[in-house]
Amino acid sequence: MAIHVVNEAKRCLNCKKPMCVTGCPISTPIPQMIQTLLSGNITEAGAMVFENNPLSLVCSLVCDHEKQCEGHCVLGKKGAPVHISSIENYISENYFDKISKENIKKNGIKAAIIGSGPAGITIAVMLAKKGYDITLFESRDKIGGVMRYGIPEFRLPKTILDRYKRLLLDIGIKIRPNTTIGGALTIDDLFRDGYKAIFIGTGVWRPNKLNIKGESLGHVHYAIDYLTNPDSYDLGERLVIIGAGNAAIDVARTALRKGARSVSIYARRGTAAAGKREVEYAMIDGVEFVYFKAPVEITDQGVVFESTEIDENGHVKIIPGTQQLVAADSVIISVSQGPKNKIVSTTTGLDVDRKGLAVVNASGRTTRQGIFASGDVVTGPKTVVEAVAYSKEVAAAMDAYMQATKDA
Repeated sequence: MAIHVVNEAKRCLNCKKPMCVTGCPISTPIPQMIQTLLSGNITEAGAMVFENNPLSLVCSLVCDHEKQCEGHCVLGKKGAPVHISSIENYISENYFDKISKENIKKNGIKAAIIGSGPAGITIAVMLAKKGYDITLFESRDKIGGVMRYGIPEFRLPKTILDRYKRLLLDIGIKIRPNTTIGGALTIDDLFRDGYKAIFIGTGVWRPNKLNIKGESLGHVHYAIDYLTNPDSYDLGERLVIIGAGNAAIDVARTALRKGARSVSIYARRGTAAAGKREVEYAMIDGVEFVYFKAPVEITDQGVVFESTEIDENGHVKIIPGTQQLVAADSVIISVSQGPKNKIVSTTTGLDVDRKGLAVVNASGRTTRQGIFASGDVVTGPKTVVEAVAYSKEVAAAMDAYMQATKDA
């Protein structure tokens, strides 16, 4: 691994106008990172990357690098781009256990973080380093959010998230697992107990429906539910997946590893919404992709599809008289997710849009004073790195708000 990383690092042209940085949603200082590594200062390189992105160890594994940093590398125009992800992973892995955990001087101000996904962890770390007394509320038994319960083990080893938990505890963050805000405790309870600011990063865990006949049958499941705990499901040998995004790919590759013999992904258009690299990996694993098909009904025997075409306006159009039953032991629907409404339904003054997503300004302020939000609960399903990038700005806004109101 080390030889590969060094060789890749030496291929970097150290461009004056690095397009790799432009392609990175969080503007990782890639050329400086690489040159610092090559100069023999790997710890300094790690500190640089972690300061910019507290989840660099995760992002180096799960980012869509072909569309981001590596996809913008100038060497990729005529050949292979620098494998930036491997370099960042090597540096981040080396640095993680070196992260300074010295006692941070507390400022006596409490902040609550609801949700321990990418957004919640990012803000918790950034505010804790500034001296805030942070409590992280997680509705499940383990931290990680979508990283733990939505990304398969073969893409992101969960031991990494266990290491993050240890880091959070070491820098003084309190964690309350199995605690749903909007259940026994409400937002108002948190304000009553002295939290100066509250962050909501609860993600999107409510599956979107197809709204077709047969969706409630016993062999039909939703992607986000399946990925939460695949071992709870007996899918049989033939699996049909409706939808072709990244979650659908993760479901397909996981199902094959759990014993499914035939896994097919069906898409309404002629391409998959997932990244090219993810599609290629899925095909290598044995996943079949079927395009220009739209589901019209689910039966006990399988799914009835109709053929589609794209009209002159780019819209999907059903071709009449093309219905066909595709046999399946199980069906998984993967057409995105929306937020649950437990917090909103128990909190006054917190506005959401028609999709149930939190309404915020550019700094993540919600419509109720002292409450901030970011991540998927604001944007809908996005990538880990996009959640981290947005959350950095929100952490700064929360810091400014708490300092301005600390004596109020």
